[in-house]
Amino acid sequence: MTLQELVHKAASCYMDRVAVCFDECNNQLPVYYTYKTVVNAASELSNFLLLHCDFQGIREIGLYCQPGIDLPSWILGILQVPAAYVPIEPDSPPSLSTHFMKKCNLKYILVEKKQINKFKSFHETLLNYDTFTVEHNDLVLFRLHWKNTEVNLMLNDGKEKYEKEKIKSISSEHVNEEKAEEHMDLRLKHCLAYVLHTSGTTGIPKIVRVPHKCIVPNIQHFRVLFDITQEDVLFLASPLTFDPSVVEIFLALSSGASLLIVPTSVKLLPSKLASVLFSHHRVTVLQATPTLLRRFGSQLIKSTVLSATTSLRVLALGGEAFPSLTVLRSWRGEGNKTQIFNVYGITEVSSWATIYRIPEKTLNSTLKCELPVQLGFPLLGTVVEVRDTNGFTIQEGSGQVFLGGRNRVCFLDDEVTVPLGTMRATGDFVTVKDGEIFFLGRKDSQIKRHGKRLNIELVQQVAEELQQVESCAVTWYNQEKLILFMVSKDASVKEYIFKELQKYLPSHAVPDELVLIDSLPLTSHGKIDVSELNKIYLNYINLKSENKLSGKEDLWEKLQYLWKSTLNLPEDLLRVPDESLFLNSGGDSLKSIRLLSEIEKLVGTSVPGLLEIILSSSILEIYNHILQTVVPDEDVTFRKSCATKRKLSDINQEEASGTSLHQKAIMTFTCQNEINAFVVLSRGSQILSLNSTRFLTKLGHCSSACPSDSVSQTNIQNLKDLNSPVLIGKSKDPSCVAKVSEEGKPAIGPQKMELHVRWRSDTGKCVDASPLVVIPTFDKSSTTVYIGSHSHRMKAVDFYSGKVKWEQILGDRIESSACVSKCGNFIVVGLAVLYQWTNLFIPVYLTIRAKNIFWFP
Repeated sequence: MTLQELVHKAASCYMDRVAVCFDECNNQLPVYYTYKTVVNAASELSNFLLLHCDFQGIREIGLYCQPGIDLPSWILGILQVPAAYVPIEPDSPPSLSTHFMKKCNLKYILVEKKQINKFKSFHETLLNYDTFTVEHNDLVLFRLHWKNTEVNLMLNDGKEKYEKEKIKSISSEHVNEEKAEEHMDLRLKHCLAYVLHTSGTTGIPKIVRVPHKCIVPNIQHFRVLFDITQEDVLFLASPLTFDPSVVEIFLALSSGASLLIVPTSVKLLPSKLASVLFSHHRVTVLQATPTLLRRFGSQLIKSTVLSATTSLRVLALGGEAFPSLTVLRSWRGEGNKTQIFNVYGITEVSSWATIYRIPEKTLNSTLKCELPVQLGFPLLGTVVEVRDTNGFTIQEGSGQVFLGGRNRVCFLDDEVTVPLGTMRATGDFVTVKDGEIFFLGRKDSQIKRHGKRLNIELVQQVAEELQQVESCAVTWYNQEKLILFMVSKDASVKEYIFKELQKYLPSHAVPDELVLIDSLPLTSHGKIDVSELNKIYLNYINLKSENKLSGKEDLWEKLQYLWKSTLNLPEDLLRVPDESLFLNSGGDSLKSIRLLSEIEKLVGTSVPGLLEIILSSSILEIYNHILQTVVPDEDVTFRKSCATKRKLSDINQEEASGTSLHQKAIMTFTCQNEINAFVVLSRGSQILSLNSTRFLTKLGHCSSACPSDSVSQTNIQNLKDLNSPVLIGKSKDPSCVAKVSEEGKPAIGPQKMELHVRWRSDTGKCVDASPLVVIPTFDKSSTTVYIGSHSHRMKAVDFYSGKVKWEQILGDRIESSACVSKCGNFIVVGLAVLYQWTNLFIPVYLTIRAKNIFWFP
């Protein structure tokens, strides 16, 4: 059974029913195609392709277009050739599209007439096409000629390999018949359905060629599970380059149901999209990523998407970690009856592998569930295995998911044949408990922070459960800072959210910084765009160096400049017309995000609702919206001091200006005004002398010529007298030292160095930093070693005897070396918990004098 056969079977029963609806959402009436129209248009395209395409070897045809009423006909027409369709996203980076077409060795591509200029401008430097191209209705067929030598060699190698295997198959036909039963071969005429590439977020994008035998079971099983009938309306939420789109298209067209298609730009406007889906067209089945659903916002989800009167019968969420039950319950309006499913899968075993329906009882329960929503049971023909680090299948415990099945196999990159039943590693980690599988996170979501293992998806899950958070995402910026990006209608909740996170998260999981944004940037697949979030944070950092916005006229001038630079308009265009619309001027979803980021960088703050204004309003309306937000009455000067800082003490005790109040000491602070002279040995080799000259001068032992606070001969003498050999001069043997007499001359020749244990002291746990040695200038017998450890202990140990002078248990791990105050009376050490935030990175220090502890910022 093939995808096109599923459609033809349904079309024979529902010839006059609506198969496809395209709504441009611009006050024009929607366009409808019946099953009869779709099938006839597909047959015409198939005949055209058979007439003009000379296939040799693998049959693949590119499709370069935007979503429209003809899209299903074009896909069906390619499949009926038979050939695999290869979707190319017009809005994707040209380098990625070109790499994809090269790797596929694509020979033919159908380009939508509206997209021809973009296609040529993006790819003319890398491709040569015939001067003669063939048109068919709204499509143009290009025959591609790769001019890159490397690609030609790759093509020749592939052709040569194909010819060799062809000769071999003729000479040993019976062997290949046996092999055919054990392998899937992509060169078979009716094998492939479509070709995609992975997102490349975890490495180089992989080419995935998907056989009909792999994807058809998904369609068949979903039809039964979702109980799809000819009365249903399914929404094409995914782009063609994301394999769930195949499920959406063929689940509808194989059931006699209707497929709703809208322009990509409308998908970026949450309120408008909700109205189109659930008011105008009464969509009954929606498959989406959790991030795409979150774009609606919790209020809109509750009042429209998952309300009591919603048309939505089935909601299937997949492609990312499933929301927690707490969040899911908060989204449902009272009396809502929508069936909610968790679907899981990977592109390498296209498309879905497991499914789990959330029981109505669970959704209505008020009990808190600590475990995430389970992945559920395998779909038709799918095998799911969980393997430990040694590669063994486990029935209980944690491990990595592997997916496959006898016919659930795809061809990756240059694979021509694949053994039936091949299992693919997913990079996803799960835990198996009582036969149920629970998602833990992706391999690349596991980080090590403050010495502890952390899954950053845990941070996102906890943040999402806070009432003030509409949606959020977490990134590990430059592998050094944990950043929480948050969408919230109330910009003043930043401090409150940090406090809440500290309540529910362990110390090593609290974010370094929280960044408020207007909306989460998405990839074309509807997933969170991590690279775009990193750019937003970089701009956020750069905003701190921005000092001034001179006023309303300056804002208008700079907005015009950003508009022209984002849309690549000519610089000599003196003024952008007030009524200019972003999308009509050459803008797209990616450019709109870029313009939003640049505007917020310019004004020094986030502008709520700006993205939707950019996509739907004129430049003058955009300007007025920004003006109302950031410059309501007069020119505003943005200073660094205006930035809100996270407070280290209680927020109610802090000044609004951001200055920190001192915390009160637990004990009364008393200190004599005496200055001690001492030498400090830190990190093994750093020697610092303080107050020695001042102290000696006071006693009358130092001339005015003696330099202040330097390492003098007296200090070196003190180091010599610590009963440790001091290196003087050089030796050919680095293990030899010369022992020095009190006069500073070598007493004996070089001797072999030997190390002996003088004393031991138990620190409880590992030590991350070097000890601090403080040597009093005139009482070297009281030399002390100060050392801290992960056991929270800070101790002072006598240098000579190893006797513990004092020991204190502090509030968190000690990961830094101690310091000594200039007066010599205090030891200062920072705790790990105290470095978790702010943009100024202000630590809180613990001061130790004798056995008394004082805290101060």
